Amino acid sequence: MRFLTRSLMGLFLAALTFGLLAAAGFVVKSALDARGQGPSRPAAARERVFAANVVALDFTTRTPELTAYGEIRAARELELRAPAAGTIAELSPNFEEGGSVSAGELLVQLDPAEAKAARDSAVASKAEAESALALAGRSLDLARDDLVAATRQADLRRSALERQRSIDAKGFGKQADTEVAELAVSTADQAVLSRRSALSSAEAGLDQAKNALRRAEITLSEAERKLRDTEIRAEFAGQLSGISAVKGRVVSNNEMLGTLIDPAALEVSFRVSTAQFARLTDARGALIPARAQVRLDLGRDMLTAEAVLVRAGAAVETGLTGRLLFARLEAPGAFKPGDFVTVTLDEPALENVAQVPAAAVGADGTVLLLGPEDRLAAVPVEVLHRQGDSVLIRAADLASGQEIVAERTPLLGARLKLRPLRAGADQAAAPATVVLDAERRAKLIAFVEGNSRMPAETKARMLAQLAQEAVPADVVARLEERIGG
Repeated sequence: MRFLTRSLMGLFLAALTFGLLAAAGFVVKSALDARGQGPSRPAAARERVFAANVVALDFTTRTPELTAYGEIRAARELELRAPAAGTIAELSPNFEEGGSVSAGELLVQLDPAEAKAARDSAVASKAEAESALALAGRSLDLARDDLVAATRQADLRRSALERQRSIDAKGFGKQADTEVAELAVSTADQAVLSRRSALSSAEAGLDQAKNALRRAEITLSEAERKLRDTEIRAEFAGQLSGISAVKGRVVSNNEMLGTLIDPAALEVSFRVSTAQFARLTDARGALIPARAQVRLDLGRDMLTAEAVLVRAGAAVETGLTGRLLFARLEAPGAFKPGDFVTVTLDEPALENVAQVPAAAVGADGTVLLLGPEDRLAAVPVEVLHRQGDSVLIRAADLASGQEIVAERTPLLGARLKLRPLRAGADQAAAPATVVLDAERRAKLIAFVEGNSRMPAETKARMLAQLAQEAVPADVVARLEERIGG
């Protein structure tokens, strides 16, 4: 057993020795062959060429777009509040959440019994005041007639006194007759004073009757107003929201019963930065009537409406920045107050600007220009506006038609050589495809599955291509050629 182990170990060492000798011989032979060929010239280092997408510049007049987010709100709404306390007697059939009402429609009727009683009492009081005024007018007319009669009688008494004094001057009269005439004149003057006092009292009575009638009319007007307050009518056509009233409910004064919203008068409120707001004002600082588009994303669908900028907030609210703007919707359509929407606003047009991807402009404010021999050069630009993934730039050293790198990376820089990738060239190099009908597709699939000489990986790749809606045209042509053969 020990002899067999030692024999095997010897054979293994002998084989290992012969292997090492063969390897050493091969190395020596290779060295001798290389030495016999003589010294070779070192290979020249090749310049590294980078590949990147490029876009062509197009300097023209463009209208920048400002994107903001806002909320739809009602520009015309009315809170429906109970003008007086009472019991709800009647409700309009349309007085419900989302109900549409017309202008002047009776929405809520409170119990009018007490208001009607007060109105009827005020009507009676007014009638009494009118009667009292008529009586005061007649009394005034009588007082005036009494004063005229008393004045005429006093004049007659004075005439009689004058005649008596004339007789006394001639020596034919008596002293007693003269005294009687003077007493009669005094009595007539006293009667005139009494009639004047009565006339003054009648005039005062007439004024009091007029004031009483005026108070009665005010009371009647107040009673009619309270009677009208038992009815709540729609001031304009619209839809109802927040309804909280039912028939038979007792409401208090100024209790809110709902809100009336005009669906045709909607606006969107949104906030922009102060710099963006400055671009939306003219030289005098007034807001320009810029056009805007309001969008509501519904997943597959999109609600849109045109709007126009109408006003800005009067003050900046505490804890907020920027400016609050309002745009009126021209055709609200299916928009409702409370919708969170996207607002795209057209800013004043900019001349001689180009729109490029935002990734084309570096942190240092430069772009990489594709120059002669496809070498890059850094050119400074002025970024005027950012919108989404693109920016509007202006540069005195660039012109339309020149190409810049669309997406800058840390590997790219000035003076490097670039292999430009253009969108048009990629589309041109795209393989042509064809759409197969069911019979033609089934025939090709059966041929591939029945070909036993085709490798499994190739068969799987072709079956995957044939399962697509658009199949590469070269694959179809190659398979049909084999089928025909």
